[in-house]
Amino acid sequence: MLFDRFGRPVTNLRISITENCNLNCFYCHREGQQTGHREMTPEEIERIVRIASRLGIKKVKLTGGEPTVRADIVEIVRRIRPYVVDLSLTTNGTVMHRLAEELKEAGLDRVNISLDTLDRRKYKRITGFDVLPQVLKGVEKSVKLFSPVKLNMVVMKGLNDDEIWDMIDYAARTGAVLQLIEIEAPRELEGSWFFKRYFYPLKPLEEELEKRAVEIRERRMHRRRKYFLPVNHGIAEVEVVRAMHNTVFCANCTRLRLTADGHLKTCLLRRDDLIDILTPMRSGATDEELVDVFREAIRIRQPYWR
Repeated sequence: MLFDRFGRPVTNLRISITENCNLNCFYCHREGQQTGHREMTPEEIERIVRIASRLGIKKVKLTGGEPTVRADIVEIVRRIRPYVVDLSLTTNGTVMHRLAEELKEAGLDRVNISLDTLDRRKYKRITGFDVLPQVLKGVEKSVKLFSPVKLNMVVMKGLNDDEIWDMIDYAARTGAVLQLIEIEAPRELEGSWFFKRYFYPLKPLEEELEKRAVEIRERRMHRRRKYFLPVNHGIAEVEVVRAMHNTVFCANCTRLRLTADGHLKTCLLRRDDLIDILTPMRSGATDEELVDVFREAIRIRQPYWR
C-alpha cells in the first residue's frame, strides 16, 4: 500500500472513462478535467488498473462524463474485475433499466445514480432533458441487482433543497442509500455568482439528522457520517458529503483519480496536479516505469483544505 507525504493511504482509484454525456447538468464539475483529445481503450484501462492493484489500490469507481455512453462499458467492467475487490459505477441512470443486468454479470458490485429531484420539471431544468421516468426505472432495476445503490443528490439552494425529506423517504421506499452532496468549487470560484446562488451548506442539516437518527456510523473515507432515520417507509440510510472548507474530509481522503484522457489527478479541485500516464504507456513504457508514474502522482498529493 502506498502513502502520501501526509500519511494518507491511497486505496481508491476513480476512473473517468469518457468526457461525453447524454445529459447536460448545469452544475457539472466534469471531474475536474480539462477538455482532452484522446480516450483510453479498454486494454489501457485494464493495464492501469492491474498496476494500481499491485500497489494496493483495490477499489475502483468508473465515472465520466457518463460512463454508460461508451459502447464497451461492459467489456471495461469485465476486464478490470479480476484486479479489484470493489468495483462501482457512477451514472445518471438513464440506461440502467436495460444495462443493469449486463453490468452485474460482468462483475459490477455497486452503483451510484445521480438523482437531484423527483420533480420532472426540475429534472429537465437541471439536466436539460425530460428523462426522469426512465431514470426512476433504472433505480428500480438497480436495487434488485446491486447492494448498495446510492442516490447522489447535489443539494442546491432555492432549487431542490425543499425536497431533501422527500428524497430521504424515497430512498427508504426503494431500498437505496441517499447521499446528500454539497456543491464543490475551487477557491477561485467561491465568489462566483453560481456558487453564491446555489451553494447550500449541509452542516445545519447534519445537526438535524443527528437529532433524528436512531443510529450513526462513520465511514473511513473522508470520515463521512451515515445517519439511519425512521421515516414513513422504514429506516432511511443517509450519507452526507461536505467537502467545502472541510479539513477532516481532505485529511481522510484515500482517492486518486484518472482522467478520461489518461492523466493521474490527485484532487478534484486542483488544477496543477496532472501526471500523464497514457503517453508513456503508448510509447512503450514497462510496468515498472508506470509504477513510477503512480509514485510521482502520490508524491505530489496533498489535502486541498488544511
